[in-house]
Amino acid sequence: MTPIVRKATLEDLPVLMEFMDGLVNAERPMDPTIKDGKVIYYDLTEIMANKESDLYVVELNNELVASGYAKIKDDRPYLKHKKQGYLGFMFVPEKHRGNGYNKLIMDALLKWCKERNVFEIRLDVYEDNPSAIRAYEKAGLKKHLITMRMNLKD
Repeated sequence: MTPIVRKATLEDLPVLMEFMDGLVNAERPMDPTIKDGKVIYYDLTEIMANKESDLYVVELNNELVASGYAKIKDDRPYLKHKKQGYLGFMFVPEKHRGNGYNKLIMDALLKWCKERNVFEIRLDVYEDNPSAIRAYEKAGLKKHLITMRMNLKD
């Protein structure tokens, strides 16, 4: 069956919350600063309701197999562009990876940004996540800035 790319609805929230748990669990080993216990990265209801953002999913045989959102943000005044399209909540459950679903989400999000005349696209990805980096590079993104950190207690 052909996958369907569509905007997420409130009915999708239970599965999307499972996706968020999967995303947090995947990123926890890459980021020692994430708290223990239940973590909520995003207010998905607000993302869906806000006119400056939208959340997309890929559905296959009545099952959600990918997610991602785009949000239009004001950018810093010294940059050439005034707005950026920020992408987040990019998730494909492990059993569905490698099937091109992330590309379907990326295509939908980039189209959504273009339709709003936003052409500068940004996202964050952990350096220790080479498969995600490869997927984003395949979509045309390039490494741009590295965030460095330290904990003075360590």
